[in-house]
Amino acid sequence: MATVRPEPVEGPARGFDRLSPNGGVPSPNGSVPSPNGSDGGPRAIEVALLASVFVVAACGLVYELAAGALASYVLGDSILQFSTVIGTYLFAMGVGSWLSRFFERQLPAHFLRIELLVALTGGCLPALLFLANAWQPAAFRPLLYGLVLLVGILVGLEIPLVMRILKRNVALRELVSQVLTFDYLGALAVSIAFPLVLVPQLGLIRTGLLFGLMNAAVALWALWLFRHELRRWHAHAVACVLTLAALGAAWAGAQQITTLAEDRFYQDKVVLAESSSWQRIVLTQGRGGLRLFLNGNLQFAESDEYRYHEALVHPAMAAHGAPRKVAILGGGDGMAAREVLRWPSVESITLVELDPRMTRLFSTHPALVRLNAGALNSPKLKVVNTDAFRWLEDSRDTFDVVIVDFPDPTNFSIGKLYTNAFYSLLDQRLAASGYAVIQTTSPLIARQSFWTVAATVESVGFTTAPYHAHVPSFGEWGYVIASRRPMRWPQALPEGLRFLDARSLPQLFEFPRDMARVPAEVNRLSNQVLVTTYEREWGKVHP
Repeated sequence: MATVRPEPVEGPARGFDRLSPNGGVPSPNGSVPSPNGSDGGPRAIEVALLASVFVVAACGLVYELAAGALASYVLGDSILQFSTVIGTYLFAMGVGSWLSRFFERQLPAHFLRIELLVALTGGCLPALLFLANAWQPAAFRPLLYGLVLLVGILVGLEIPLVMRILKRNVALRELVSQVLTFDYLGALAVSIAFPLVLVPQLGLIRTGLLFGLMNAAVALWALWLFRHELRRWHAHAVACVLTLAALGAAWAGAQQITTLAEDRFYQDKVVLAESSSWQRIVLTQGRGGLRLFLNGNLQFAESDEYRYHEALVHPAMAAHGAPRKVAILGGGDGMAAREVLRWPSVESITLVELDPRMTRLFSTHPALVRLNAGALNSPKLKVVNTDAFRWLEDSRDTFDVVIVDFPDPTNFSIGKLYTNAFYSLLDQRLAASGYAVIQTTSPLIARQSFWTVAATVESVGFTTAPYHAHVPSFGEWGYVIASRRPMRWPQALPEGLRFLDARSLPQLFEFPRDMARVPAEVNRLSNQVLVTTYEREWGKVHP
């Protein structure tokens, strides 16, 4: 959304007489005749410039959203990143709006040049940030805010210049309302299309380039509209053609740019990369087999995922003894469901996964179906693609075992799934004799975070049984079993397990001194202390 700074009404600018039959002189009622000589109808230049306002607003918001999305992908904590990016962008727009007062002559020429600069910097912003993250991770943050400042200043210059050009023909009271209307409409259109259509269908790099091309098209439009006013028309024409050619070439090579950056970042060969409305899904193939990354964070490695998923599923299932109804919250890869299906007593599994692209991918891709043993295609399993928090609120079913397999609380949108409000809802969906298990980050690297989850689960009345297992790809990893009765040790586990057995299982519940319990605050929706604690602890390891 652009910042608008109304200015005093000026007389008609030099050169505008070629667009108005009487040289821009108002008629007795105060209006300016249209170029075709009819009064009261919209003038061609007015319509063109208001359409440009719509496009300019849409483009500016896309660059802002793309920067925020990339910052949250790379730096985590989406609320912090979006807040700082938006704040920086709005500040820069204010600077640009203030600077617009120094543009006094040749306003169409200045507007055209600014459009071309916005097209290049804004359109290439996602690609530049992707490449920086792959080759120079330390440069990502300075480059991010440098580009946000630059694009914000340029966007802040656009609308005031358009207004000053428009008011040569439009009464001030109409000018402000018309410009703001088209500005807000452009922002509305993009705010809906960005998460639902643009990123899922085009990806961030091509989305940025598409709107860069739209900015360049506005410049080309201005080149034609003001062809009689521009002193160096041919130079401007060459600049427009070169900008369009550069953005077009980048569009044609967008997939190569993405592949180059991701191959460098992930080191192993990228065999699949998709963007959904919620996340970037990347699958790599290396000596250790397939590895899955969501927003750049490792979710599993084929070489040792069995350790993680056996430890996640079987202790709680064994504590119950003969579970019939099981719910899995998260776990869209189907690995937890694969382990649940080892229990012959299981009659139904409800898998609640926010991202339908995840469940579709892991139920159709041959290599991934092999990994989860076709679990997502089992007749016992029902997939529900919705937010787990909302599902707990709306569901009336109860379950013998609930397996909570969410990503780590790297941001507040995930952090809400680790709050006492969430665990209170979980309690309502658990049968009286039921057990829930929650993946709970590393008790070694993020010790305070681990015990914060345990304290939060206990705050709603659950009895907890924290435990940990060694997963080479992650190190020491933690889990918490929650129930209304004490933990029961199994006499036997399903056949075919590669990691767990009934004899060694109790050892997972013993914590050495460097992972032992520490005092921890309850994670609430109102404070989300877990997110900041997690970021601080993991930041010591991954600066």
